[in-house]
Amino acid sequence: MMKSCEQTKGLSVLQHGFSVKNYLFDLLNHLRHNTPLKYEWFLPDWLYENKDLILSTLVDDKTLKLYTILHDIGKPFCLTIDEDGKRHFPNHAEVSYNIFTEYFNNEIAADLIRRDMDIHLLKSDGIEEFCRNPNHITSLIVGLAELHSNAFMFGSLKSDSYKIKYKRIQKNGEKIINNLKNKKTI
Repeated sequence: MMKSCEQTKGLSVLQHGFSVKNYLFDLLNHLRHNTPLKYEWFLPDWLYENKDLILSTLVDDKTLKLYTILHDIGKPFCLTIDEDGKRHFPNHAEVSYNIFTEYFNNEIAADLIRRDMDIHLLKSDGIEEFCRNPNHITSLIVGLAELHSNAFMFGSLKSDSYKIKYKRIQKNGEKIINNLKNKKTI
């Protein structure tokens, strides 16, 4: 189903999942091994300044791959198309969680799937609650990778839509990292 359902014109939900995984591991290989980035990125200062702390809190690679590839597994089951022909996937994170848990036994990936939209919808006043999730740094880093993977849907890394989304994740990421650093020093 993921293969035959379009995320956006010319890109299936499954292709989107693989794209997010590829971007994520491009970034992780860069941070872990200083390899050159394959894709075009704008990376926030907090990422480099806190690289070791970030890398030490991420879930394992097997879970990251499972999560990123299948994070939208429920989209084919909740697809609606409005009168303008625009695709919508209402409640797709919960639908994806439910389908994922029927077929896979990975509680961490399941929880990440259920909370997949949290980083993208996060407002400044929700940072403290967001940080209560033990996998909040994984959500942040995958969110950054997904934003870059999706940049072409917004027009490019130069589009206003991308810049708005990047600015939000940049600011929220800094607050999230500061929250983590404060917990480590207590």
